[in-house]
Amino acid sequence: MIGSLASLPEIILRSTVVYLALIIAFRVAGKRHISQLTIIDFTLVLLVSNAVQNAMVGTDSSLTGGIVAAITLILINVTLTKVIFKNENLGKIFKGVPTLLMSRGVTLPGNLAREDIRQDELEEAIREHGISDTRSVETAVLELDGSISIIAREKEGVHKQHILPPIQKRRRGRRINQN
Repeated sequence: MIGSLASLPEIILRSTVVYLALIIAFRVAGKRHISQLTIIDFTLVLLVSNAVQNAMVGTDSSLTGGIVAAITLILINVTLTKVIFKNENLGKIFKGVPTLLMSRGVTLPGNLAREDIRQDELEEAIREHGISDTRSVETAVLELDGSISIIAREKEGVHKQHILPPIQKRRRGRRINQN
């Protein structure tokens, strides 16, 4: 039931390699494939998880081997998340950057094609945000999580006033309100 302790370093190495390979594969596949899982995407996730199981644990199908593989994946995930948080350039490599899909009511077909988004999918996202006309869209952005953010244009002649809170300054241990 319990695998050989000698195989545990190999399981850690195999799990690390599989984790990084899958991150690269999903990164290459694009943001669109992680937004909302379709039945096809869900099937892919199930099959990939089954396919890489043996690659991670090798011949060690023991409880210990499975636990070591799982803990390794979690530790790699936590570590990578912290490293990405501290290094913006690595974040761009692993997570990507948001993609502008529309600007001032004009669709950017090259960006749609690069992200595998059809015009009708973009229009659906616009309607989901309560906007009926694409000309009323200031910007549409494909976010890192695969969702599409829509910012509506301001109506002509309407000025939106932004009121900032008063600045708080500290002097001699107490706050003084600057208005």
